[in-house]
Amino acid sequence: MSRIAYFRVSTEGQSIESQRKALGGSFDKEFADEGVSGATRAVDRPGFADLLSYVREGDTVCVTAIDRLGRDALDVQSIVRDLIGKGVIIDVQGLGPIAKGVGELVVAVLAQIADMERQRIKERCDAGRAAARASLAKSGKTHRGKVSLGRPMAADASAVAQWRKANKASISQTANEFGLSAATVKRYCMSQR
Repeated sequence: MSRIAYFRVSTEGQSIESQRKALGGSFDKEFADEGVSGATRAVDRPGFADLLSYVREGDTVCVTAIDRLGRDALDVQSIVRDLIGKGVIIDVQGLGPIAKGVGELVVAVLAQIADMERQRIKERCDAGRAAARASLAKSGKTHRGKVSLGRPMAADASAVAQWRKANKASISQTANEFGLSAATVKRYCMSQR
């Protein structure tokens, strides 16, 4: 009977350390998905797929919150049912161990709330992008005062493409010259054709 931790963060810039600290204690095994959205089905996440292959009857899987398992209510409920069906205990911080019956009902409600929150976040993002586009078309700046949508350009694309062509430089040489990634140089050069 192993005590197993599962951690997930949605973006590469986030760390699982806060979740590890919050759960405390020692674990026999840890699984993590870093930079993987909760909207991605649990079985399609490498760390969670490994966890599913590893767990056995009597094991306890510990998570800091239901939304670490996923944001899609049906996926979370399915995963919880599968784990409980294998005889695995799911211990959610603040809720405690989840078992059949009432535990599954609690998970269903919490998973639905996580799914609703994901939809609300998407709606807010879509509304923000629409406001930015409208303001950009009207005034030349977004509602936040930026001159374009998305991330700012790291360099002048035409200058990068011209320098590369004039110096007959490779992608990596151009990237080094401007302090850019190779992908950015490729994108800039493609946009100038």
